[in-house]
Amino acid sequence: MRKEFKYTLYVGLSSLLLVATSCKREFLEPKPLSFYTPEQTFQSAQGLWATLVACERNMRIETHGDGAPIVTETIYSDIAVSGSTDKPGPAIDLNLVIRPDANLDNIEFENRIGWYWREGYRAIRYANTTITYIDLPQDYASEEERNQLLGSAYFYRAYRYYRLTQQFGDIPLILEEPQEPKLDYQSTKREVILRKMKEDLEFAQEWVPDGGVKGRVTKGAVSHLLTKVNLALGLFDDAIQSASNVIDGGTYALMTQRFGAYANDTSKNVIWDLHRPENKSLAANREALLLVIDRMNIDGNVSGGTRTMRNALPYWGNTGIVTPAGNRATSDQPNAEIDQVRMYGRGIARVRPVWHTQRGVWTDDTDLRHAPGNWMDMEDLVYNAPSLKGTDPYYGQPLQYRNDRGTILTNDTIRNWFSWPHYKLFVEDPQRVTPDGGNSDWYVFRLAETYLLRAEAYFWKGDLASAAADINAVRNRAKATPITAADVNMGMILDERTRELYWEEPRKTELTRIAYIFALTGKVAENGKSYSLSTFSQDNYFYDRVMAVSDFYNKGVRTNFGVPYTMSPYHVLWPVPIGAINGNTQGVINQNEGYSGFENNVPALTEIIEEPMPVD
Repeated sequence: MRKEFKYTLYVGLSSLLLVATSCKREFLEPKPLSFYTPEQTFQSAQGLWATLVACERNMRIETHGDGAPIVTETIYSDIAVSGSTDKPGPAIDLNLVIRPDANLDNIEFENRIGWYWREGYRAIRYANTTITYIDLPQDYASEEERNQLLGSAYFYRAYRYYRLTQQFGDIPLILEEPQEPKLDYQSTKREVILRKMKEDLEFAQEWVPDGGVKGRVTKGAVSHLLTKVNLALGLFDDAIQSASNVIDGGTYALMTQRFGAYANDTSKNVIWDLHRPENKSLAANREALLLVIDRMNIDGNVSGGTRTMRNALPYWGNTGIVTPAGNRATSDQPNAEIDQVRMYGRGIARVRPVWHTQRGVWTDDTDLRHAPGNWMDMEDLVYNAPSLKGTDPYYGQPLQYRNDRGTILTNDTIRNWFSWPHYKLFVEDPQRVTPDGGNSDWYVFRLAETYLLRAEAYFWKGDLASAAADINAVRNRAKATPITAADVNMGMILDERTRELYWEEPRKTELTRIAYIFALTGKVAENGKSYSLSTFSQDNYFYDRVMAVSDFYNKGVRTNFGVPYTMSPYHVLWPVPIGAINGNTQGVINQNEGYSGFENNVPALTEIIEEPMPVD
């Protein structure tokens, strides 16, 4: 029998440990809390399914809550920066504050790098529990159920390894539930890890079905993730095939017609419908490949909800905006005569999109994703501070950036003044007086991204006509002007991802993956450069893309505190938290180039070690 060790399987599992005791037990007989070993706990299929509930929760909290981890993925990229200019600590001067020994899980500083490391391996542990004990239950309804469960666990493990290898590069590979403490982790080459994940996902693709319980893994989600892994490995034909399995499989389709709760509201459009919380999990929504489920008053929801407006809207209601007459302009307090906070929500600008995201990518006026009512500009708001009524002629008039003399009418153009996708970020919040984003289901994978992934695979192969066709499938739904094959390059594909996937995709992960492929293939980018894996942390597409489109990083921009926005090429990979390295006293977890500790690295493993390794 395997050694007993302490489990923390979190959501759902504790109920499985409650077993009725005999009524004949003597009153004073000792009653131990539990004698259960894993072999006893996981005798039923239900017990193993419960471990995957924890994986689902782990995925849900990435996009939900104040300072949600997706904030870090978004500002650590080409599409946005931190807008928290009211203090000196946030992730703005990346050269200074992003260090292995820094506090790498700080909500107030928009730095959740440590969260991704910790929760990534935690989710891997949950999945490994299912994988390790997959053959213990004797009550599977069929071999198909057993393989569906195993395939679902493979998916969750592969999802986290895909993310971790794009965030941190070479990392420890753990494939079984640990049975005893171990302090000699070794880093494994990212390519070795991804090849193993490809093998697992190909199994899952065969056995995980579509349909079923919302929030569970689907075949479409498996093939979608497999496409990303295939791309990361440079296997472009395989990527085209796995993406085509989703696009051409008959189960999924882009939503091109009005549907759901707002279908009869003629002031809205299909883009609005697609992103309404009420519509994401509808059976009629054929675009959703994978969702996280989060609703008010259900067990396991995220306390506080999404907080999307708080995280990603400008701090428009503060005292830093004035009317042309010099009076305080706006109020985000509820129940004002012009109650703008209920129309749009209260933001504090943890995420501040760059100019390219707000303006540069929007190349035509027909695109529904940037249409009035879907995308908000500051000039769509009005001067609503109650004190203005009867005293200032601008009360009720649209906001102005400058007065007639050319003076800027806000004291912080970074935090207080920018545009945002209202259709995506507006989530009703009935539990707060000043709404900032309530509970909502959320897309993890959506078919529109599958089209863009297949377009990318065609691009790498040089088939620009096929790439353009897939991009146009997404653009046509949005009523955007079609592109031609001559328009296709990686910058344009990334621009389309910005238009379609803002606040959905983990942008840093995807941009690093693309940078790896440029270095792997040596393909010349739109900037005329080619790259090499041997100098990846010194010269890479990730950094060059950020420098090309961001109007903040390394441009001399400073916050009101005088903090400069800086970034370096080595930020293509995040630092491995120092605690993980120092606690591994009998082995070496490598640090990434550019960070303290890199000089202690040893060659990463180039093959899989089959013995189990613990996380903690």
